[in-house]
Amino acid sequence: VGVPASTICSLLDLQEPSNKRVRPLARVTSLANLISPVRNGAVRRFGQTIQSFALRSDSKSPGCAQKSCSRSAAPTPPKRRNSVLWSEMLDVSMKESLSTKEIKRQEAIYEMSRGEQDLIEDLKLARKAYHDPMLKLSIMSEEELTHIFGDLDSYIPLHEDLLASLGEATKPDGTVEQIGPILVKWLPRLHAYKGYCSNQLAAKALLDQKKQDKRVQDFLQRCLESPFSRKLDLWSFLDIPRSRLVKYPLLLKEILRHTPKDHPDIQILEEAISIIQGVLSDINLKKGESECQYYIDKLEYLDEKQKDPRIEGSKALLCHGELKNKNGHKLYVFLFQDILVLTRPVTRNERQAFQVYRQPIPVQELLLEDLQDGDVKMGGSFRGAFGNSDKAKNIFRVRFQDPSPGQSHTLQANDIFHKQQWVNCIRGA
Repeated sequence: VGVPASTICSLLDLQEPSNKRVRPLARVTSLANLISPVRNGAVRRFGQTIQSFALRSDSKSPGCAQKSCSRSAAPTPPKRRNSVLWSEMLDVSMKESLSTKEIKRQEAIYEMSRGEQDLIEDLKLARKAYHDPMLKLSIMSEEELTHIFGDLDSYIPLHEDLLASLGEATKPDGTVEQIGPILVKWLPRLHAYKGYCSNQLAAKALLDQKKQDKRVQDFLQRCLESPFSRKLDLWSFLDIPRSRLVKYPLLLKEILRHTPKDHPDIQILEEAISIIQGVLSDINLKKGESECQYYIDKLEYLDEKQKDPRIEGSKALLCHGELKNKNGHKLYVFLFQDILVLTRPVTRNERQAFQVYRQPIPVQELLLEDLQDGDVKMGGSFRGAFGNSDKAKNIFRVRFQDPSPGQSHTLQANDIFHKQQWVNCIRGA
């Protein structure tokens, strides 16, 4: 929450889940931890369209009392794999022949290679431990599983190719002389992830819906308690490709940082970094368009007059989230690129939908008022309307510039942080 809407590629601002090795690169560890979407009052921006939807699951068996479980349960499997540094595999004489900078460079290259190996293992595990058993046991239909897992299998050969190329470039002493040409040739192939990342929002929604089914819930809980899962839930495995995409620019910059200025890899690595940033930007744009369309398809109109071609024509969802109106009712608000739409969340056949509330306000006709806590100058007294507080806090107002429609909405955010996000986002639009 809080990534600026103008961010070119939000992928670069995120950190992969803690399901990798114990000793990640120094630059990777400096990133802020990923924040899961906040259900109440969150402002979710277009700049965040590729993000982690980490699920929180209780690892205890529901049918087992806490005390007895703690006595008899097997040791908790670690979330991270055991790690061996590249330098730990060298003999003493080899270490003495390399400079500290070169050792660090080889460590970074080895980190990339090990990451590819781990990713391949996890992609195979997602199929073997989750997809295939649920299909065989008819816990989910083939169509549902295809929707949730997408074409995950198709990316295994892609990463195996990189791993093979790195292996071929590794000399008998374990060092890699030049990695740049390999990366420049391989990185454009990551465009293949556009479809998978674009489907993540819909896949996550379907998975959440299916988890209401007792059989699905029980199966996933058993998997979570099994050592192979490393206490990671199914969505964590499905999100691993996205988290790997996030890490590539960081890995490349780390390799570049430890590459001597006169090394032939210098310019090629800079080109590789530019390539991956372009790939991630394209994926993020496609993901944003997909997210936008996902919510447009879930809008319901009570009146034909509410329909506006600017909604259907939207390609970007600048921000969206839950707000309260002056009566304390929850609204879900969408700011598309050209129009603000207020809705009421509803459930249709166990699926979420959004009923359009009042008339959508085009941004060209929208007037924004940043109200102070307790400010009631234009809307009458709202004291107590937002809860037990003596005065309404974190409020702002949106209305048509032309007062003739008479439509005005005083809205309250969860806190000052989310209010400011909304105000900034609307002003930006």
